[in-house]
Amino acid sequence: MASHDRASDSTGPGLPSRRAVLVTMSALPVLVSATPASGASRTPSAAAAAVTVDPSATRQTIRGFGGMNHPLWIGDLTAAQRDTAFGNGEGQLGFSVLRIPVSEDRANWSREVATARRAAELGATVFASPWNPPASMVETFVRGQQTNAKRLRYSMYGAYAQHLNDFVAFMKGNGVNLYAISVQNEPDYAHDWTWWTPSEMARFLRENAGSISTKVIAPESFQYVKSFSDPLLNDAAALANLDILGAHLYGTSFANFPYPLFKQKGGGKELWMTEVYYPNSSDSADLWPQALDVAEHIHRAMVDAEFQAYVWWYIRRGYGPMREDGRISKRGAGMAHFAKFVRPGHVRIAVTPNPQPNVYTSAYRGSGSRVVVVAVNKGTSQVSQQFALRNNNSSGVSAWLTDASRNLAAQSRITVANGAFTVQLPAQSVTTLVTG
Repeated sequence: MASHDRASDSTGPGLPSRRAVLVTMSALPVLVSATPASGASRTPSAAAAAVTVDPSATRQTIRGFGGMNHPLWIGDLTAAQRDTAFGNGEGQLGFSVLRIPVSEDRANWSREVATARRAAELGATVFASPWNPPASMVETFVRGQQTNAKRLRYSMYGAYAQHLNDFVAFMKGNGVNLYAISVQNEPDYAHDWTWWTPSEMARFLRENAGSISTKVIAPESFQYVKSFSDPLLNDAAALANLDILGAHLYGTSFANFPYPLFKQKGGGKELWMTEVYYPNSSDSADLWPQALDVAEHIHRAMVDAEFQAYVWWYIRRGYGPMREDGRISKRGAGMAHFAKFVRPGHVRIAVTPNPQPNVYTSAYRGSGSRVVVVAVNKGTSQVSQQFALRNNNSSGVSAWLTDASRNLAAQSRITVANGAFTVQLPAQSVTTLVTG
């Protein structure tokens, strides 16, 4: 999104502000184990109906959570920051997805290697998105009031596919097997890069994408605009060469998160949210309770939209999961409540998403008897929430809490009795619960 230059970011359409930011923030603790117990209770609650967690009520398989690294525009992550982002120990974010750019200039490709290689070593899925084709493949045209709009020359579609293939081969030669590559970043918000129409993208998918040697992502609409992706889903030949439907969520209302046509026609395809910042790029990522909005946004992306991946914009930024000084922000803590525990291959379980006012719950099944529940309380009062486990013999639940004063703080272990347990969810907090 935005005008992604080296020094600033805009919020984009549908969001509150377009001013550039880089906020200097006061120190916050990184993710740490902290004081026990205030988040848990063993007393059954009568305040709200129990959320039934049934491992057989499966939905989408999760690929992971992560963010964007763009060395050319804002500098590379340091070695320590790579480990903070993609490691999953204490004080680390647990990201399992990395997005990198495909520069139109091959001389810049080597900039992507160090972070991508380390992320891959730590188990992350790496994928790439281009903003522009090489200049020799581009022509300008008039698009409304824009007299210098750019598009890929129609005679260069084959050469462009080879350009993407060359990047895949380059990264592979440097130790990184790209999971997927996108056709174009935000083809429908391309004032500063290359425009595509839905028909142009459908043609490229039909005629050229089949030659690309990794999975193909499209269309990465800036706002999950269905009128852009509908034609791809309705074109059988184009859809055959599309592996992942990618979308951005800038200003997208929660009501527009579901995608019935994808559920109807996207059998076997993956559905990824490949870029967002939320709720804006103008505030410090450490503001609370504003940062709690990130946890609700991820909940909605997993539950309402049924995305399999959730990818932030810049990993290290004043409004991002990692501050410019490399320390994890409050927004980052909210992401980590999902990323550290809902690992690649986990499967979402359908549970009551909004069991009481201001409370949002989602659940995920891992290997064995492992179940992960993430509970967000956006209300201003503490509430009790009971959970009932089906087909799960766990004797206890581990819990981690983020609120105004704590970041992913470990809580006392909760006892499961007769397949049920109750948690006290503090005001304006996010809690992750893990059985086993």
